[in-house]
Amino acid sequence: MSFVLYTLTFVFLTAISFKFLSFFIMKITRLFLLSFIFTAIVAVSAIAREVRVQILVTADIHARIFPYDFVNDRPFNASMAHVYTLVRAARAQPGSNLILLDNGDLIQGSPAGYFAHFVQEADKNLFSRVMNLMRFDAATVGNHDIEAGPEVYNRLLREFRFPWLGANVLNTETGEPFFKPYTIISRQGVRIAVLGLTTPGVPTWLPEKLWKGMQFQELAESAKYWVRHIKEKENPDAIVGLFHSGLGSATPEPGQRMIENAAHHVALTVPGFDVIFMGHDHREWLLNVTNSQGEEVVLIGPGPFGEKVGAAELVFFRNAQNRYELINTKSELISTTRMAPDRVFFEDFDEDVTAIIAYSSEVVGQLKADMSSLDAFFGSAAFVDLVHDLQLRMTQADVSFTAPLSFNEVIKAGPMRVRDFFNLYRFENYLYVMELTGAEILGYLEHSYGLWLNTMETSDCSVLLFRENAQGKPQADAQGRFRLRNPSFNFDSAAGIRYIVDVTKPAGQRITILSLEDGTPFQQNKVYRVAINSYRGSGGGDHLTIGAGIPHESLRQRIVFTSEKDLRSEMMDYFREQKEVTPAPRNNWKIIPEDWVQAARTRDLRMLMP
Repeated sequence: MSFVLYTLTFVFLTAISFKFLSFFIMKITRLFLLSFIFTAIVAVSAIAREVRVQILVTADIHARIFPYDFVNDRPFNASMAHVYTLVRAARAQPGSNLILLDNGDLIQGSPAGYFAHFVQEADKNLFSRVMNLMRFDAATVGNHDIEAGPEVYNRLLREFRFPWLGANVLNTETGEPFFKPYTIISRQGVRIAVLGLTTPGVPTWLPEKLWKGMQFQELAESAKYWVRHIKEKENPDAIVGLFHSGLGSATPEPGQRMIENAAHHVALTVPGFDVIFMGHDHREWLLNVTNSQGEEVVLIGPGPFGEKVGAAELVFFRNAQNRYELINTKSELISTTRMAPDRVFFEDFDEDVTAIIAYSSEVVGQLKADMSSLDAFFGSAAFVDLVHDLQLRMTQADVSFTAPLSFNEVIKAGPMRVRDFFNLYRFENYLYVMELTGAEILGYLEHSYGLWLNTMETSDCSVLLFRENAQGKPQADAQGRFRLRNPSFNFDSAAGIRYIVDVTKPAGQRITILSLEDGTPFQQNKVYRVAINSYRGSGGGDHLTIGAGIPHESLRQRIVFTSEKDLRSEMMDYFREQKEVTPAPRNNWKIIPEDWVQAARTRDLRMLMP
């Protein structure tokens, strides 16, 4: 009996224990599941409240849209085709919130641009087809985009599927922006305002017929107005500046007539920007500054040609008021030079590339002697004098001014193809004839050679003006390269007169004009007809304003002739007419002391070309 009772008791207790255990396990499991679900909901909610937006920005592409150098007949290791590889990879990422922007000077600078705008007949401009394919969200117009002329930029305004921005470019008839001032781009509920501004130097550099009907405001003035407008009317979650303007000085000179590069100044003095992307100065920048209200502003400059892409990741968090707050910004420059160009560019634009190659390979005449741009740094040289010859021939002017527009270029004797003229003359300048007095011509040259040549105190000094250290000696950069203090496209020489440049004398006291080239006496008070390109004639480089002392507002009154076509086109027409051209130095000027200069030339070239 006792065994049976024990057994029944054990079974009863076991059953009760099992039921209790099962109940306990069920409770624990349920609590675990509820906890897991709650944690997951909280995590998902947190993720839903956080939004990351990626911004990629190109700048100063200068018509390098294909991975091919049409000028030098070789591949490029950076182009819009390379950028598109990066863009497609970014868009393929889960949850991609990519915004793609361009910061100006897109459409000029290579045979591809010239062919697309002035030669190719197509339903859609090549650049609108490329940019629309890449799905750009916005772009800012650059000064070289205006240089293409109203027929081109107005056509692109119609064809682009995204806004072309330029808040500080006003329509003189309406007072309203000629281009769209800003755009609002939304990603996952986050609203980002992109304000576009461009350098105000266009009237200083380009003939009026290219920008007629436009007025250019200073960046800081325009930024203040539009940031206030955007905040009041749009109430965005972030404001991004897309400036075709370089970093520049934090505090520009008082009374400065035109601030070409103003991004740093705007970032410090115009509160409201979270990120400012820069362009125009062809420099790479990545820095943070604190504005006048103690807020951090990220400044990013990707540099030119698509070799680097400016990138920013903006992290937003949705607060209790259901507004997105910008809580973090990460910035970097992404190199594209090791990326493969996207295959779509080969498939979709094959016919365009073939046509551009055929155009740029066209032979327009024969060059009978070699030319080197570096020769023009040290005296009269065929590379520059060929341009002088053409300018004087076209205009019958008394004097011609021009500069070497390529830093280190050699054009060999033989067939002159269309592409060679892009090395000889890089920009789409027009030709002016202006009326200047002899005294103004002298001041112009003093200014030019002051930008160009060093004062040689001994025969061991450099003849070229290099960037210097605190001790006044040429200073190498981080890569060990010595750089000229000023760009060589400002090194204007003259033809039509005979003169000497004495580099033992200080800047402003170096030039002695002996006569006109035909031996006629040169007179300080006489008015001469001067052939000059439109960039310089509009005030670029300050040769006419600072050097010759002509007020900027008076420059247009001095212009008595403007060419119908740009100078490069005129040069190609000249070669077609002449069939053969033998370039030679005019030898109408020289730098003295000649023995000092000859010795310095060897040293200076070694510094420039280590």
